[in-house]
This record gives sequence, structure tokens and C-alpha cells, in this order.
Amino acid sequence: MTVKSLWPLMAAVLVLGSCGDDPAPPPPPKPAEQKPAVVVPEFNADSAYAYVAKQVSFGPRNPNSEGHTACAEWMEEFLSQYADNVIVQRDVVQAFDGLNINMKNIIAQFQPEKKKRLMLFAHWDTRPFADKDPNPDRQNEPILGANDGGSGVGVLLEIARQLKAQPTEYGIDIVLFDAEDYGTPNFPGIESDTYSWCLGSQYWSNRPHVSGYRAKYGILLDMVGSPNARFPKEGTSMQYASHVMNKIHKAARTTGNSEFFSSSTSGPTIDDHSFVNAIAGIPSAAIVEFHTGINAMGLNGYGSFHHTHDDNMDAISAETLGAVGETVMHVIYNE
Repeated sequence: MTVKSLWPLMAAVLVLGSCGDDPAPPPPPKPAEQKPAVVVPEFNADSAYAYVAKQVSFGPRNPNSEGHTACAEWMEEFLSQYADNVIVQRDVVQAFDGLNINMKNIIAQFQPEKKKRLMLFAHWDTRPFADKDPNPDRQNEPILGANDGGSGVGVLLEIARQLKAQPTEYGIDIVLFDAEDYGTPNFPGIESDTYSWCLGSQYWSNRPHVSGYRAKYGILLDMVGSPNARFPKEGTSMQYASHVMNKIHKAARTTGNSEFFSSSTSGPTIDDHSFVNAIAGIPSAAIVEFHTGINAMGLNGYGSFHHTHDDNMDAISAETLGAVGETVMHVIYNE
């Protein structure tokens, strides 16, 4: 066979190869799977306001008082309607002056079977004396504590109602601590003692309601209801849980509530999260009113009503409660 006679055969082979042996084009890449957007329930600020007013209706809720007993019963009954389980830690703890205090920490569990958990907490007791009141004749009287005590609880009770209707991905524990505000008063001759404060959270941090309890993080609400509230990046929170604080402030921006959340950092405070961080080892951040750079009436920025008889319903704004509640719900529902 000559070279010339091979060309028709080679051409035929090339044509057949080009028609039948080309690999199929690769399939187009699958679009990235989109997670459905998280629908966060609407926080009802008016309900939170009503829950604050209900607490105030019992009068002062300082430990061992009639108002304290009646309010505890109401909160336990309220939470039992919405939580999967309610636990009350009852014990006697000793105040700075040697008084035996009948303490009640109230814990509401949502989806207790879930190992992944978040913790929301506030104190529900009120100050047994108005040691910063401008009227010296009334400084030994207990205060109503609408903002300092009542506001954080009011927000958490409304969140509890929403958790019943629409559960979160994480299990939630709402903890209402007792005896937070029985610390040494600002009276002459009485030496300040850090450990006289937050007796309920100190107790819980050493004896949690579930043995070996762990949470990814905690959020404390304290004094979250006044009309002109500003919530800075509180110092103790930044020491132990800056990532949690940054998460809160990011949520405030996302929900349009950044006007209430200041980017400034305050000094460290002694509050329930101090002991939850240091003793229980759960990174916790505080949403707590503090006006940095202000020292009104020597109150270190907490506001003129702080530990006075002006801490009544006039110190409560539904708008502020709504901003805090909406921000916290955005955090926990997107976790």
C-alpha cells in the first residue's frame, strides 16, 4: 500500500474519532445551598413594660419582705406557662450585716434535652435601702426598683413567651437571680465588700441547677429600661467575653437599635456576670446602663434614679425595653 492510498483511511478514522469519542462537557456547578433566613419573632415592648409594672405592683422586692414572696410566686407561675421546666433554688444566705436571707433563684429551662445551650439572666430582687436618695430621712427605706431589677426581668419574661411560640436552635436557660442588690450600703462607717453583692449568682455559680452545667455564653440584663439609657461595652464583659459583647453590639446595629448601644468601653462593674464568669466559667456579657464620662450626683454614670426612690415606673421606657429585647432575640435566634 502506498502512502498516498492511506490518506482516505486516516481521514475516515479522524472523522469517526471526532464524532464519537469527545468527552461530555462537565456539568455546571451546583449553586451553593442557601440556608433559609432566620425569622426572629417580634418582641412586644408593651408586654415587657406590663411585666415591669406587675413586679412594681408588689412593692419593694427586697429579700424577706412580703413583696419578695408574692413576686416570686407570680414569676414562678408565669414561667411555668411557657418553659419546659422551672426550677427554684431555695436556701438561706447571709447578708453583709449577718442577716439570714431567704434566697430564691428561679430558673426556666427551654428545650432542656439540648446539650448546646445559651444563658440569659437578670436579678429580680430590689435594694433594701435607698442609700443614694437625696432625702436622708428615706435612705433606710427599700426602693421599688422598677429599672434596677424590674426591667431586666420584664424583658426576659417577654422573651420566655416568645420562646414557647418559636423555639431556638440552642436550648435556653433563663435565670432570675436573687439577692443581687443586698450589697454593703453607701453609709458612713460601713466598709465596702465586693462579695456582699450578687449573693444569688455566687450561690448558683458554685451550685448550678444542673450538675456540670455549661452554656456557650451568657447575657446579663440589668437596668435596661430608662428613657435615656446607653449601654457601653462594659469592662468586666470585655475582660471575659469580648466576643459576646461584640455579638450584642453587631445585633444592635442590624436591628436598628445602635443609638442605645455605645461603642465606648466603661470600667468594670460588679454584677451577676462577674461571678458567672469567674466562678462558673461561662463567658458572659452585661447589657447594663452606664453613661461614660458622666458623674451625675456622684452616681458614676448609672443615672440619677440609681438606688433612690425615683427608681419607679417613671424611670421605664417601653422603647428602651423594646430595643434591648429585640437585640437579644436577634442574637439568640441567629446562634
